[in-house]
Amino acid sequence: MNQPQFDVFLAHNSQDKPQVRAIASYLKQRSLRVWLDEEQIYGGDTPYREIEKALCKSKSVVFVIGSSGPGRWQGNLELPIIVDLVINSNLRLIPVLLPGIKEIPAEANYRFLRTKSWIDFKTIDDNNALIMLYKSICRSVQIEREAVKTDDLSSEKGINYTRLRDLLAVGNWKNADYETYLVMLQAVGREENDFIRNKELLNFPCTDLRTIDSLWVKYSNGRFGFSVQKKIYLSVGGKPDGKYYREAWPKFGDHIGWRVSNSWISYKKVTFNTSAPVGHLPILSLVFGFAELEGTSTSLGGTLFPVYSFLAQRLVKCNIKGF
Repeated sequence: MNQPQFDVFLAHNSQDKPQVRAIASYLKQRSLRVWLDEEQIYGGDTPYREIEKALCKSKSVVFVIGSSGPGRWQGNLELPIIVDLVINSNLRLIPVLLPGIKEIPAEANYRFLRTKSWIDFKTIDDNNALIMLYKSICRSVQIEREAVKTDDLSSEKGINYTRLRDLLAVGNWKNADYETYLVMLQAVGREENDFIRNKELLNFPCTDLRTIDSLWVKYSNGRFGFSVQKKIYLSVGGKPDGKYYREAWPKFGDHIGWRVSNSWISYKKVTFNTSAPVGHLPILSLVFGFAELEGTSTSLGGTLFPVYSFLAQRLVKCNIKGF
């Protein structure tokens, strides 16, 4: 089941709820998808988990600062996650100052917020501030909306690639990597916590492989994707036949950053941002059951060489060349 995506997450102190509700109402009237805790967290939910999931699914976040200061959830939970997503996943951060607040406080926990341009509300119905806020949010959602019109999300297996596209469109590389694992399992009729066998990879549906690869290539501006990895693998002497090439495989690892100082990295050392070397993502260790999300110490080098040889073979057969 597809999970909803949000154009904006409203981070605020509950003491400022009446003013935040007014802002949320204005934004929703203009067809933006707004995440507001009282509308999205239900009885039996674990609040911090819902907040973390929502932030990862949002295109932008409005960090509201009022006279009461940051709330318990806003300052202690939301802000660290927001900073991480802004740095690593291109989340758009928009500080908003409620009436009576002249500037972002100088406290240390606000230091990162002070690097961003903020929007100053003279009154809660400040029309100029509301319009500026709306335009600021729209700058972060425009890419996603244009993608809806232009991306080819074709599938031979009836798989919906919208969530993968949305994650990649906002640069949420880590969650996109995991979503790639999920949709590839679906394409061969398997479920989460399972893995793909080599024979299934050799017969992976070409349409789906092309869709997955084209999304990664497009939204990384040609840095990431299976076809990018294939080009590098072949350039260092690898061949698309499932065999191990002693000289080519370490060169491939060095080139894409999976091997550092002559040692293969583990999954927890993977770099999930665009500072990573070309070809660094996606990681197929999850797809083939060779790693777990955070706790693994298994290196990528000794487990993935047949996978990428078989993958290159399938990409060649499907005539997938990337950009």
